[in-house]
Amino acid sequence: MGHTLFDKIWNQHVIAELPGGESLLHVDRHLMHELTSVAAIRALESRGATVHDPSLTFATVDHVISTRPGRTAGDAQWSTIAIDTLREQTSRLGIDRFDVDDGRQGIVHVIGPELGLTLPGLLLVCADSHTCTHGALGAIAFGIGSSEQVHVLATQTIRQKRPKTMRVRFDGRTRPGVEAKDMILYLIGLLGTSAATGYAVEYAGSAIEALEMEARLTLCNLSIELGAKVGMIAPDEVTFAYVAGRDYAPAGAALEQAIVQWRRLTSDADAVFDREIAIDASLIRPQVTWGTSPEHVIAIDGRIPDPAEEPDAMRRETLEKALSYMQLQPGRRLDEIPIDRVFIGSCTNSRLSDLRNVASIVKGRHVAPHVQAWVVPGSIDVKRRAEREGLDHIFIEAGFEWREPGCSMCVGANGDLVGTGERCVSTSNRNFVGRQGPGALTHLASPGVAAASAIAGKIAMPSTGRAA
Repeated sequence: MGHTLFDKIWNQHVIAELPGGESLLHVDRHLMHELTSVAAIRALESRGATVHDPSLTFATVDHVISTRPGRTAGDAQWSTIAIDTLREQTSRLGIDRFDVDDGRQGIVHVIGPELGLTLPGLLLVCADSHTCTHGALGAIAFGIGSSEQVHVLATQTIRQKRPKTMRVRFDGRTRPGVEAKDMILYLIGLLGTSAATGYAVEYAGSAIEALEMEARLTLCNLSIELGAKVGMIAPDEVTFAYVAGRDYAPAGAALEQAIVQWRRLTSDADAVFDREIAIDASLIRPQVTWGTSPEHVIAIDGRIPDPAEEPDAMRRETLEKALSYMQLQPGRRLDEIPIDRVFIGSCTNSRLSDLRNVASIVKGRHVAPHVQAWVVPGSIDVKRRAEREGLDHIFIEAGFEWREPGCSMCVGANGDLVGTGERCVSTSNRNFVGRQGPGALTHLASPGVAAASAIAGKIAMPSTGRAA
């Protein structure tokens, strides 16, 4: 029997098999940010331990750093202290840090691939659940807890139980206006947020192969919202072209040799997965969430479901609570709902291709008078490149705020919040109660839908010029 992509990479990283069904794995890359890592380093040092290999740990500031123009740290004393502490710790310990002063700062799951830290075949961890993003390049990547982070710092290893494997095939051609965000939201809506719990998911099929790398990163980013710690795509020519020329990637003959090895990182034809799912990509329409979970999602021109039609009493109660919190009624069309805010950013959708898409929709138009709209690039490099193309002028002339890179309104840890009772179309990954602020009403959507909604002042179909 052949091996899956996941099996091949996992097997290469096993140091020892431990009691209780766990494996001790070598960690190739450990990424850090200021929200969780300051405490982890303090815990490490309180035990008298040292960082095992500082050259394999990399840090950025993203979660609590300000996104206001001209920022250098946080918007509040506590956030500035967190950032300054991480700066002191990483400088003292010899850990590479990507910061505003060297022009490499950005959201950890944007700069990892951008800098070439994320490569096919690696095992990469970070104390952030959306670390699954990096699997788009053919790596095993997953989020870890605070105690696990201390273990990685001290040993460059991690203990893990081997998950089962699932393959999700997206075959067929997507409709105009349908983005990677729509594909993964459709899957979550179809299967639910616990469908992949205990699995490592490989995405495959012709619709996946047709995606550019930044779209693949978006799709893998929401694997955790499907329940999977790991989401991955086999590396191919798209991957190799993306990696070439990145700061930390191999170059020249070393890159050629690496690509020879990376070409072997595909699931064998006779590999057996524990679960297989097939999706007809042509059926997917632009998706928007209506409730308080990513699985509360329907096509943008659909009608909000009626909890009364749900036979399961517990699920019915959950749907009723979601509708009550979101101040919505069953049967209402999503594309009739007025909005107050639009947030374009996060580790899901803040890359240059996302911003180009938004600019193509809003150019020559203006944000609705009652809507406050932000564009927050995922990294300083994304911001620079967008400005070289004049995208910032398009956003500003259209009435958007053009911010500095950071997690911003995705999690609201830095004070970038949606007001109580305000309705926001967001390109981020979670619409939990209070995620964007106490009483915030969040609708997850693609950059195209968010851009069109900002202009229309209500949830709106992306402007493709054709029916979606």
